[in-house]
Amino acid sequence: MYSGFSFENKVVWITGASSGIGEALALLIAARGGRLVLSARNQDALEDVAERCRTAGCPDALVLPLDVTDYDAMASRVASVLQHFESIDLLINNAGVSQRSLCVDTDFSLYRQMMDINVLGQIALTQAVLPAMIARGEGHLAVTSSVAGKIGVPMRTGYCAAKHAVMGFFDSLRTEVAADGLQVTTITPGFIRTNVARNALGPDGQPTGKEDDDIESGMDVTACAEVIIDGFENGLPEIAVGSGPEMGLLQLKREDPNATFDALAKMAQRTREAR
Repeated sequence: MYSGFSFENKVVWITGASSGIGEALALLIAARGGRLVLSARNQDALEDVAERCRTAGCPDALVLPLDVTDYDAMASRVASVLQHFESIDLLINNAGVSQRSLCVDTDFSLYRQMMDINVLGQIALTQAVLPAMIARGEGHLAVTSSVAGKIGVPMRTGYCAAKHAVMGFFDSLRTEVAADGLQVTTITPGFIRTNVARNALGPDGQPTGKEDDDIESGMDVTACAEVIIDGFENGLPEIAVGSGPEMGLLQLKREDPNATFDALAKMAQRTREAR
């Protein structure tokens, strides 16, 4: 277990901050006295979140538009943050997109999108931030993975591959930077009520615009963010968050992998029959 992270007066950079978990985290961190850098592609939405963060207690919320697939822009964005705040205490790699399609129906380009957005974008920004943290001898890096980063589920082959990849990368990074005084946290949400299903990409790489019953009945996003904040404050290197039966799969996978595979194969069969 790490020492607990205190958000007061700390510089926290959140990607995917324009909605969902990123937005909810920003508002809670603002109320705890954190100093925020808010990044996503939608500047108008970021400005709205920033204004609410200022009202919540963060007078200096920096809006920094960023497309995480623009890898060449990472160094300049990091320089902008360091020029504004002089340091970065916590980077939360939260940007990402999900998928809803069977492998057999999926255009290969979708898999490239999954990796570019959900994996390589997180790695590129993390690499750009690392030197400044190592030079200070302190800093905290985090990534929002998923229960799908631990379990393979139907209709999400690309998403599961990407989320497994970031779990592996950040678990490995944790071992490398411990001697530098840095900490690494992985976050594994289950079904959280956000726009993740509507924004999920279909077999052609375009958003489906469809709801998921599992997501709609999932955990409230603010409650989710509160669990994540508590995890940081209590020094957890891995934060599992969710309130549905999907969370039980994490333990079942460890205790009885075969039962997990059987249960998910039945889920896949039901999905195929409903199509």
